[in-house]
Amino acid sequence: MNGRQILKAGGRGLAVGAAMAAAGYAALVVLNRSRYGDVKASADSVKDSLLDNFIPEPEVLEHHQIAIAAPADVVIASAKQLELLKSPVIRAIFRARELALGGEPDTRPHPTTLMEQMQSIGWVVLCERPGRQIVFGSVTQPWEADPVFRSVPAEQFENFSEPGYVKIAWTLRADPVDDAHSMFHTETRVCTTDGQARERFRNYWSLVAPGVELIRLAMLRPLKRAAESRVRIAAA
Repeated sequence: MNGRQILKAGGRGLAVGAAMAAAGYAALVVLNRSRYGDVKASADSVKDSLLDNFIPEPEVLEHHQIAIAAPADVVIASAKQLELLKSPVIRAIFRARELALGGEPDTRPHPTTLMEQMQSIGWVVLCERPGRQIVFGSVTQPWEADPVFRSVPAEQFENFSEPGYVKIAWTLRADPVDDAHSMFHTETRVCTTDGQARERFRNYWSLVAPGVELIRLAMLRPLKRAAESRVRIAAA
């Protein structure tokens, strides 16, 4: 096989791989659309009473967890300090969204750590149990190319009903297992304020759900490393 044949074969292989990836993603889109609104309640072991105060009947619920060899307060402190945009995976997902929806990169200066960064773009802390849990919330229209996150105070959040919006609440939570181990949970809940917003968000969510799940999963390992590193440094 000469060089030209090798290039042609390689090109065909790449084309087949791209086609398979596209077909797989299309299947996920169809699956996400069909499952929209079919939310299974959290198991008793991970049931989140704080989130119930703000979105008790979600249309979307995503939950992930990881065991960490660190006390709960260390885990939460580490979560607040995460710098998610250092992850190539997360940066790529945000860039893909910009390209797909025609959005512009946010060039405004923002803090780099998770908690301060979220607050700087409009998310509010709806509730906090120091050293155990933080619940963030915002109201937005995520299908827009450059969505704006509205800061709705905790006392108004559950009853916010302005048409055309999506309410999102998500949590960082560490449950102690013993003095030196914790189970970290992150859960995201979503509900819409009217039928039109529901249909627009359902279409949007069908497309972006895999990326959102990757973002949540991408934070778990760095958090585990950061919290366990804090414990080792403190013990040295």
